[in-house]
Amino acid sequence: MEQRELAMRRCKKGPEMRLFEEFETSQRRIRLCCRAFTLIELLVVIVIVTLLTAMFLPALRKTRRQTRTVLCQANLRQWGIVFSLYTEDNQGRFPGTGRDALSLIRETALRYEDENKPSVYYDVLTHDFACCPMAFRPRNRGTFEFVQEWGGGSFRIQGTSGSTFEAWEITRPLPSFRGSYGINSWLLDDNFDTSIPIRNRLPWRGLDIFSLRDRAYIPALFDCESPLERFVEDLRPTLSNTGSGSCINRHKGTINGLFLDWSTKRIGLKELWTLKWNGQFNTENPWTLAGGVRPEDWPTWMRSFKDY
Repeated sequence: MEQRELAMRRCKKGPEMRLFEEFETSQRRIRLCCRAFTLIELLVVIVIVTLLTAMFLPALRKTRRQTRTVLCQANLRQWGIVFSLYTEDNQGRFPGTGRDALSLIRETALRYEDENKPSVYYDVLTHDFACCPMAFRPRNRGTFEFVQEWGGGSFRIQGTSGSTFEAWEITRPLPSFRGSYGINSWLLDDNFDTSIPIRNRLPWRGLDIFSLRDRAYIPALFDCESPLERFVEDLRPTLSNTGSGSCINRHKGTINGLFLDWSTKRIGLKELWTLKWNGQFNTENPWTLAGGVRPEDWPTWMRSFKDY
């Protein structure tokens, strides 16, 4: 009955009045549907987004760090292929000198010649996997210089040092080259067998790696602040995570390394003192558990890392 009376009243109204009422009704519906957020509602949304970000950001960082570690190991596997091809082409011998080794890493021979036409040392492209994903930007401070001497003179290689999360760079001779892995320099210049007097060693011959035992424990290439690294058993860890060569916290208490059997693995920082860096390296030196190292002997930044 009420609906009928309402319909009769609407019929009595003119068309202009009915049109106006319909317009008002549609406007009310639009306002109800499109009502703006209040300040409190916006604050609640912001708080929820902040909490979710705080919850998931550490997990995202961990995932990104793990991904970069895996990519670093993939780079070292590529290096394993390069060194394997080189040694097979050279009767099982490793590059003989630091200059040869760095030329292999750099793609082009280290010579002072026409910078626009550098000589190819070994026909393999390496620049795509020369840097660890954790350290690909140059440091641009701190310098190094290697001097290769022989009977007729000497040869200088100059560049800038890297750091835990920065790459080293060879600047002279040109072209410049950037990397963040270092070679075990005990494998060069006939230095691996330290029992032979220096005067009787034969540089430039190249180490016959196939004659070595336990190649899986001999580091060849690894995360490092400089392109060449000579690790010694009485090396004392630095007080901070810098200027330590290969003892750098690049991968959460570890570095990645390539060994002479061309396998790759993560190396604990304290584990570095237990590897076979040269033929006479004492793997039970004072910085190992077998050698009696104590937790308080390590610098503060290394004490939480796994002991070996």
